[in-house]
Amino acid sequence: MDATDERLVRLLQENGRATQAELAKEIGLSQPATAERIRKLEERGVILGYAARVDASKLGKDVTAFVGVSIEHPKYFDAFAKKVLAHPDVLEAHRVAGADSYLLKVRTQNTISLDKLLVEELRTIAGVTRTHTTIVLAPVKETTVVTP
Repeated sequence: MDATDERLVRLLQENGRATQAELAKEIGLSQPATAERIRKLEERGVILGYAARVDASKLGKDVTAFVGVSIEHPKYFDAFAKKVLAHPDVLEAHRVAGADSYLLKVRTQNTISLDKLLVEELRTIAGVTRTHTTIVLAPVKETTVVTP
């Protein structure tokens, strides 16, 4: 990736709806050259896809929580991952080093639905030995922009 690709990636992260003509003007290339760069960035897996950022609370998801999950043995990792991949309230799931095996970012309707997720779903998955939850009171920074 050269400096032009890096700038193009930054611009697309800031405004995924920008037209190729707008992007071309910003980076000083023709529209076809810009389209080719975008295509190559997509082919190389630098650009994974495009999505709209939404206000979760306006969709009825008022509680954000981070859930640390301990798994008793690595043999349970795949089954656990499959379960959380299928759960719509789990926005992110990361296998981590440290006291926990996984760290989940969850958006759910309220504390009742969070409790149900913890007690009836996560803690019933084979191998889960413990969860601990931190509820977000107010976000300070949330971004999807990654700088090269």
